[in-house]
Amino acid sequence: MQAKKIIPKLLIVAFVVGFGVLCAFTGSITSPVGTLWSLFPPVIAIGLALITKEVYSSLFVGILMGGLLATNFKPIHAIDSMVSDGFISAVSGSAGIFAFLVMLGIVVALLNKAGGSRAFGNWAAKHVKTKIGAAIATFLFGVLIFIDDYFNCLTVGAVMRPVTDNAKISRAKLSYLIDATAAPVCMIAPISSWAAAVSGYAPDGQGLSLFVKAIPYNFYSLLTFVFIIAITLMRFDYGPMRLHELNAQNGDLFTSGTGSENDEEEVVTNSKARVIDLVLPIIVLIGICVFSLFYVGRCMGEEWVFASANYDASLGFVDAFSNTDATVGLPWGGLIALVFTMVYFVARRLVTFKEAMECVPKGFIAMVPAILILTMATTLKNMTGLLESDTFVNNALQSASGLNYFLPAIIFLAACGIAFATGTSWGTFGILIPIVLSIFEVGSPLGVMSMSACLAGAVCGDHCSPISDTTIMSSAGAQCDHINHVSTQLPYAITVAAISFVCYIIAAFVQNVYISLAIGVALTVATLFVIKAITNKKKA
Repeated sequence: MQAKKIIPKLLIVAFVVGFGVLCAFTGSITSPVGTLWSLFPPVIAIGLALITKEVYSSLFVGILMGGLLATNFKPIHAIDSMVSDGFISAVSGSAGIFAFLVMLGIVVALLNKAGGSRAFGNWAAKHVKTKIGAAIATFLFGVLIFIDDYFNCLTVGAVMRPVTDNAKISRAKLSYLIDATAAPVCMIAPISSWAAAVSGYAPDGQGLSLFVKAIPYNFYSLLTFVFIIAITLMRFDYGPMRLHELNAQNGDLFTSGTGSENDEEEVVTNSKARVIDLVLPIIVLIGICVFSLFYVGRCMGEEWVFASANYDASLGFVDAFSNTDATVGLPWGGLIALVFTMVYFVARRLVTFKEAMECVPKGFIAMVPAILILTMATTLKNMTGLLESDTFVNNALQSASGLNYFLPAIIFLAACGIAFATGTSWGTFGILIPIVLSIFEVGSPLGVMSMSACLAGAVCGDHCSPISDTTIMSSAGAQCDHINHVSTQLPYAITVAAISFVCYIIAAFVQNVYISLAIGVALTVATLFVIKAITNKKKA
């Protein structure tokens, strides 16, 4: 078993070393910058992670490969680039999200210690009696939190874990439900951090209107919702998810990997705890975070300056959100919610002050795996950025600009590939939207479809990628082994992606969103019936 895990890593390392020696002695590749090789490091990292089921070393090999390529295989320069441009930049750029992760981890530890999670779980067991009900409730809660994907992943996981555990839904399935509603719902919500980011790449004054026009053509996001509802009501699973769900029915929520160790002491019973002891802190957390994102949006200039110096009361709700920074707003709101939760539980005498303080390191420790993976994934993105993968994609798409009616489908595939390889939706549509707007007239039917295809593909690739921050946080929110989450949701995401690709070809020729979307819904349901029939036949 150990040999099976080690051999693929050795093969990859041998390839990297061999490739470096070849380049050094032959000079066959003088500069990989802006070429297909710019996507090589993340592809290596992702492939290795899926083969070996071990994410840390896989990401490190990808980072090392990126450093070597960026410096033309000069080891000293590669190490300097990995440290300065990679790790240090990743930590400084993600510090706000790290802080929010830790704060939310502490809040969750407090909820568990006070007995709020157990009280909510007991209530849910009485009112949400079926597995279908628990899955649909998780889906609906995820759709309701459309402001920000990071916030969605962690909040839905914290609230719905007791419900899905009681319903014997595996942590892998919970992770999928979280991930499948986080980025997709943000990408079709006009008031969200994602809508704000997209608007920033469009011509002045047209960003939000283009985003709204693109929503009906965002087949991947919309069909993912259809897929979740259909597969839940049809009561079946396929691929690796099927094993996880079968094991969950027998009491094993994790199947393999880490996660169960973190949960052994999580459920605390407190006779004084009530459902409100979980609901109220979560409501405060949501309310404060939404307000803080709005407030920070009104305070943002070229740099964050505190309110008294830079507050602009004239900005409306939508404008404030288009100007906000989640890495500032979420920690700001998380800190206030954390202090409120501590004071509330101590005042309610559910925990002592000492017990509340003991939850601080527990919450931090629970988030360490997510922080480590997020740091390394962001480092890998930084190394890929040094290789200017956007230049390669720009040139490739410009050469395909003559295939107008097939271009939305091509852009969808390109966005999927970039987001999968780099692990970032925002970076992907940051690369592709200017290209799309340069090819098509702003607001034209094919232009709107292509922009939507870019956004949908970015969400799809981000959804599938092991190095995506949203994927990482979905694992953290569900307390699920990260590779288990990735491997189980891949078949589901690929199924919807294939249907979406077909829909973009149909939409380009039909140019009627209602007909195209109806065909997409029919194809999704029909595909699931076929897969269910095949799955049942294999089982028989």
